[in-house]
Amino acid sequence: MKSHLDSSLPLTVVTGATGVLGRRVVDGLLGTGRPVRAVSRRPRRGALPPAVEAAVGDVNEPSTLRTAFEGAGALVLVAVPDTAVELVAYARAAGIEHIVVVSSAAVTAGHDTTYNLPVERAVRESGLDWSIVRPGEFATNALLIWGPSIRSGRRVVEPFPDQTGSPIHEQDIADVIVADLLDPGRRGRIDTIVGPDSLTKRDQVARIAEAVGVEIALDEVTPERALAFYREQGGFAADNADWLYGFTSYDGVEGVTDEHREVDPGSDDAYLTLAEVLGRPGRSYAQWARDHAGDFTGAAR
Repeated sequence: MKSHLDSSLPLTVVTGATGVLGRRVVDGLLGTGRPVRAVSRRPRRGALPPAVEAAVGDVNEPSTLRTAFEGAGALVLVAVPDTAVELVAYARAAGIEHIVVVSSAAVTAGHDTTYNLPVERAVRESGLDWSIVRPGEFATNALLIWGPSIRSGRRVVEPFPDQTGSPIHEQDIADVIVADLLDPGRRGRIDTIVGPDSLTKRDQVARIAEAVGVEIALDEVTPERALAFYREQGGFAADNADWLYGFTSYDGVEGVTDEHREVDPGSDDAYLTLAEVLGRPGRSYAQWARDHAGDFTGAAR
């Protein structure tokens, strides 16, 4: 990483900067010499490199971002639909010229019409330059959902072990965001990105077990039992179990499912790998599992 930043380059504001994805975007920009202002609700000492300017702000309260937006030329936006229009107006008034939206592949699939899609629309209708990154399933979801039971009992509870997906490494998502910020030729793009491997949940558990070096049991249960298990577990798993296991749609409509999760949904030309977006292979799921082996054992804590 460069030790000196180039003040002639535009300042980039990164929202959610201390999160799993945002921190990697910050590091990627610093590595190119770009000045960065990292925004979070509660900046933690030591959570960001010394070269980063930290700012307090909350996308749920756009007025708190006025100071953070001052003097910036670009914005990485992880927003919420209720405040997107107001937030984008503040960005435009501050002189920001380019917004990269971190959205979701669920928009491409037609499942997300009430969360990420309104944010995309607010940015596209703003008159500013924009780029939109729609990641598919984050590989880190496995850590958030399965991590607690793997750490405590070397087991995974899963109602759809043969459901196929292509989870993507968070570093690959960050690399696409950084590329969109650095290359003016990438403005106006919408990239729906997925990982390079097509894997069942059973395959994913096997890759994690190999990385961790221990056997992990896969308990196939009914969706109802999985729902009860993850509600009790709490956290991310509890917050998302209803739609993950078919009790609501992605948009939260009860009794409506987005797809038949027991079958392979098939391929779609709209879903791109890193090779198609950046011209280099994406990181494999096995690599992701090795990168997070300590998180599954508790050694990284």
